[in-house]
Amino acid sequence: MARAFSWLTDIRPLRESADFRRLWLGSTVSQLGQQMTAVTVSIQVYALTGSTFSVGLVGLFALVPLAVFGLYGGAMADAVDRRTLALVSSAGLWLLSTVLVVQAVLELEQTWILYGVVACQSACFAMNSPARAAIIPRLLRPELLPAANALSSAAYNLGFTVGPLLGATLIAWHGFAAAYVVDVFTFTAALYALVRLPPVPPVGEVRRAGLRSVVEGFAFLRTAPVLLATFVADILAMVFAQPRALFPAVAGSFFAGGIRTVGLLQAAPALGAIIAVLFSGWVGRVRRQGLAIVVCISAYAVAIGLFGLSRTIWLGVALLALSGAADMFSSSYRGTILQAAAPDVMRGRLQGVFIVVVAGGPRLGDFVAGATASLTTPTIALLAGALICLVGLFILLLRNKPFRQYDADVRALR
Repeated sequence: MARAFSWLTDIRPLRESADFRRLWLGSTVSQLGQQMTAVTVSIQVYALTGSTFSVGLVGLFALVPLAVFGLYGGAMADAVDRRTLALVSSAGLWLLSTVLVVQAVLELEQTWILYGVVACQSACFAMNSPARAAIIPRLLRPELLPAANALSSAAYNLGFTVGPLLGATLIAWHGFAAAYVVDVFTFTAALYALVRLPPVPPVGEVRRAGLRSVVEGFAFLRTAPVLLATFVADILAMVFAQPRALFPAVAGSFFAGGIRTVGLLQAAPALGAIIAVLFSGWVGRVRRQGLAIVVCISAYAVAIGLFGLSRTIWLGVALLALSGAADMFSSSYRGTILQAAAPDVMRGRLQGVFIVVVAGGPRLGDFVAGATASLTTPTIALLAGALICLVGLFILLLRNKPFRQYDADVRALR
């Protein structure tokens, strides 16, 4: 019986650390509203323009501030109290959600306002996420980090599952403003969790945040091919095989659906990730985590390619759910390698690079997918992206021996 239950979700991080438990619960609730907002912005832009290219621009407007402030935010997380940085940037995100409510209530119908808010949200998120991620290893034992990352993925994907469905339903019922209002209220949970945390000052030699400290982070990354490979692998998946920007278009062209179908497609990958989390008790027992990342992302790419050929809604949803499950396991291992093997003095800066890749990759992927589909078709965009991802993974595995041989028990980055 114990052996069977060992495959289920490992909840020891929630039991052992009250601070992590509050942080996780706050993230779970706030993700619901954030993902409602994400799908609502995409639907609102598409409703105003009728263009997949315009929806793809949402990702492009988020990308530049994410890259700039993600790197600076990581440097800040190594120079100041991480709790304070996370709290201030979270307050900024809350205010920007309020702006979205106002523009929807006033029916301004200006895409430039949406693009501007998305860009500012991206900057605040880029400052917030490295600080929050760098806090977690200070709250838990190293052996609990894989389980903690799986739980964090569950929080994100639970919001990604319920958020788009609820957002689409609220839009159909009472317009865009209703969905944005929920985000304002749910985000207070994240603020409360951060308020309850104790101070988390940096340890070791503290560098002043700035260009020099950012450069030091990149210099360290060049000497750590395993960490570098985790970033490259995620870029391949999220830039070239990211289908999200195509959902408003394929909902009608593939499946003859409407807004609710868009919500279902948005939710499907997260639903697959949540199911995977329920049976993730084994993730901490995998030692060859580099190889595991390649296997997971390969499964993701195959699922996205097959989705491009699907014309039955439930088959499409199943394939997207499979992609979400594969991405969850990949994310857990990539986050664990970074948190367990990187020194604390570099952890904020490397988390900054991580968030630029993890959050910026999909946004650039939105633009790539939207532009490719505009020039060709959604089917060609999905198939070509999946193929590029698979070929890139093969080359990465062939050329990066430390990544190929990485052992979690040794934690050697070189």
